[in-house]
Amino acid sequence: MNAVMKQSSPIRAAFERIAARAPDLVETTAEQRIAKIQKLLKATLEARPAIHAAVRQELGLCDTDIDAQLLMVKAECEFIAKHLKQWMRQQPVKGSLMTLGKKSYVQYEPKGVVLNLATWNAPYAISLVPALGAIAAGNGVIIKPSELAPHSAQVLADIVRAALPEDEATVLQGGPEVAQELLAQPFNHIFYIGGHQVGRLVMRAAAEYFASITLEMGGKNPTIVDKSADIEDAARKITWGRLSNAGQVCIAPDYALVHESVQDQFVEALQRSMTAMFNADGKGFDKSPEYPRIINQRHFERIRDLIEDARGKGANIVFGGQVKAEERFIAPTIITNVGDDMKIAHDEVFGPVLAVVPFRQRQDVLRAIRAKPKPLALYIYAKDRAEIDFYLRHTSSGSTVVNHNMIQSGTNPCLPFGGVNASGIGRLGGWYTFNETSNARSVVEEGPPLDKNPSAFFPPYTDKYKKMAGSMLGRPIIVADGLIRAINGVIKVTSAFSRK
Repeated sequence: MNAVMKQSSPIRAAFERIAARAPDLVETTAEQRIAKIQKLLKATLEARPAIHAAVRQELGLCDTDIDAQLLMVKAECEFIAKHLKQWMRQQPVKGSLMTLGKKSYVQYEPKGVVLNLATWNAPYAISLVPALGAIAAGNGVIIKPSELAPHSAQVLADIVRAALPEDEATVLQGGPEVAQELLAQPFNHIFYIGGHQVGRLVMRAAAEYFASITLEMGGKNPTIVDKSADIEDAARKITWGRLSNAGQVCIAPDYALVHESVQDQFVEALQRSMTAMFNADGKGFDKSPEYPRIINQRHFERIRDLIEDARGKGANIVFGGQVKAEERFIAPTIITNVGDDMKIAHDEVFGPVLAVVPFRQRQDVLRAIRAKPKPLALYIYAKDRAEIDFYLRHTSSGSTVVNHNMIQSGTNPCLPFGGVNASGIGRLGGWYTFNETSNARSVVEEGPPLDKNPSAFFPPYTDKYKKMAGSMLGRPIIVADGLIRAINGVIKVTSAFSRK
């Protein structure tokens, strides 16, 4: 045994430590789980200065934008604390003719050990929100933050270490080799937020142990601007959505499909909005204290190459396009005359660049959207209710916002957050995270016998049972809930008298 322990890597040892503790976590009460979540929140808020310093260094975010991320974590903690007792209770379900006289309910039990492979663009919310739901469900948790945000990864490790025992939750830092070894462990559930390439690796690894997964993988989020839209309002909100975190947000508007009759007006309004938000003093976007930077050199070069590829193939850079490699700065950029041969027409931008594509008819919009994988988010700007309803009926996305953008995630824990097909699998937020990391166990408890002869329902079948089973094929099996309750009441009363 000692030889085996010596050969065990730190990653394997961390997994085994939490796996050994997992059976005990099943027995924890709602009060105990809530206490852990509150300790985690307290440690997070106490680390606020360190969090500010780390994110400023990595992304150049202002403190207000960093606090917005912490508000998501705080809201999630408070929502769980308010509702966890109810979530953990046995959930009775309606009866049926097949379960007359029986007690039917769903009992939620933890899956066991949960892995959260978190990305870098919102390191605290993306690391902690899934972990909070997993802890609420009674699981042990391992968080692997992105190596692209190493300062935040260290702060996260300090927060979790200060709040929770290492056999219940831990943070493991490192690069792809750490993620690879983690994926070789027999986790019960895996969260991954990031890109498609790694998402496929996660799915393959999960299949080895039949682990359930929650994937959120972004994509090209379309923004539809109808001719009936309030153009100034739409431009202001889309500017905020596209430039938040320098566009490094999974639900940010990726490209705008704008009715041709209002395209020029929209582009002009975008330029005004971008200037008003980040260059009102005329000193330059790069001098704005609230305009972020790209996470690293590789992503900077990727976004710059998208701009140059479009420029080289005939696109119009109507605004912005300036870059500073030494600062990882890319100015707010608007591109028109985008052709299908350009990379920006197909690749997720994940940067402060918006392609504006005109359309004439509704079907042009549908063709453009359906030519790409189903998006994580879709946005509709219109005053005409018929236009709004048309696009809601004829498109598919993980989430949709009408006349705004980026307000559907981290703002309302009652809303499920996630993608569809290529943009994601599963849902996050509030009860949905609890549900993702729980086994919804169906339980039926036998009640009083429905027949004086309990063997009547087993072979050899009686003529009475044969007739009853056959007759049900010719009439509705689903009956009114009130009738089911009435029959169950009669069965209980009859059973009580028969026992006397």
